[in-house]
Amino acid sequence: MDPLITLLRSNAGYSHEQLAEYLSLTPQEVAAKIKQLEEQGVILGHACVINPEKLSKEHARAYIEVKVTPERGGGFDRVGERIARFDQVRSCMVLAGAYDLLVVVEGSHIRDIAQFVTEKLSTLDGVISTATHFHLKSYKEAGIKFSSEPALERMSVSP
Repeated sequence: MDPLITLLRSNAGYSHEQLAEYLSLTPQEVAAKIKQLEEQGVILGHACVINPEKLSKEHARAYIEVKVTPERGGGFDRVGERIARFDQVRSCMVLAGAYDLLVVVEGSHIRDIAQFVTEKLSTLDGVISTATHFHLKSYKEAGIKFSSEPALERMSVSP
């Protein structure tokens, strides 16, 4: 993988100067390379990883497995693209396995997600079934650990 992409995946907040130093380039060369990758559609956006536990108690996320009827000549594309247009949807991707799509949804409360599933997602043409898994806690996301692991300490053994 391109070293620039590797660095941006680990921290999209690096400045052009920092990236230039890591890559032995000038900041202008880094900016030109990033612009080229964006124009080619390799880089689609820049994001940061948020720890929702630090924001507020009013946050919910769910991973929804969706079984759909594939369309002739289009497979899962039409329904996948339609699902991806909803504001609540953070990610939508095709899977191999028991379900066809994985949809990541966020809302301010579990009720918001339940309402989305029952009123919008499950009523779409082509959607056969859904299985919703609510997110409880993150240990690592997008390559970033959320908390440090406690040091292993030996327990004292006494007779």
